[in-house]
Amino acid sequence: MQNFRDYYEILGIVQSADAQAIKQAYRRLARQFHPDLNPGDQEAEERFKALNEAYEMLSDADRKAQYDDYRRYWLQQKSEADYRDLEDFNHFVDQLLNRQEVPKPPPKQVQKPQKSPKQSQTRDAEALLQVPLERAFQGGAERVRLEDGRALEVDMPPGMVTGQRIRLRGQGINGGDLYLNIVVEPHRFLQVQGRDVVCHLPITPSEAVLGGQVTIPTLDGPVQMTIPAGIQSGRKLRLAGKGYGRGAQERGDQIVEIEVAVPQRLSDQESELYEKLRAIESFSPRVDLMA
Repeated sequence: MQNFRDYYEILGIVQSADAQAIKQAYRRLARQFHPDLNPGDQEAEERFKALNEAYEMLSDADRKAQYDDYRRYWLQQKSEADYRDLEDFNHFVDQLLNRQEVPKPPPKQVQKPQKSPKQSQTRDAEALLQVPLERAFQGGAERVRLEDGRALEVDMPPGMVTGQRIRLRGQGINGGDLYLNIVVEPHRFLQVQGRDVVCHLPITPSEAVLGGQVTIPTLDGPVQMTIPAGIQSGRKLRLAGKGYGRGAQERGDQIVEIEVAVPQRLSDQESELYEKLRAIESFSPRVDLMA
């Protein structure tokens, strides 16, 4: 059967991979082959569509179980070089991804089932939409590419979160509805915790001792923040109203956790100044250890 697709091979994982491994493999490859990063590359576009189909199938436990049964049967038939007993794979995928009941592989000598008139009627569809944290916070126009090759420009709401399901009326199969399953991509510096946003801020020893103004990232862009003199690692500062939410009234705060970073390499001048400081400093953090 020429149209069979091995979703484990497409994602580069083994059948025993757990849900986390499946998600990580999908995210890594989806970023690599995303059409926006490969404009005009038809091969990358087809690979991206295959990755989405594979993830949608394997990320759902029930669908995965049915696919595994089908795959096991196909591999058995493949080893015997006889494909006559297998129903059309595309037909199988269409049924499964649209939450229709999928029959077990038919016994030998049963003819390939014909599509019923119902399959051309209105049906709902689903698609996965991955968005960066800043885009999820701001909302706005987003380009969505569907399994059937269509590309839609949709106006997304602000304050989206992973696991959210957005309904687009009339954008499914033959006028059905389209449901977008939202996945917010991790940010390098910011973490959403409920309505708050947490940021781990590294500062130098001199900034920790003397305090001063530092620039920190927020969902609204970089802002200046005053660090008090003598601040310690683990201290948490708060930026009111800079958290997550759909509007000013719903937003939490941004929590800035301080991390004093010690330099691993010093210039000769820096080493000399630290030596002078050590010779004259009066502060002793271990004064009570010997008491």
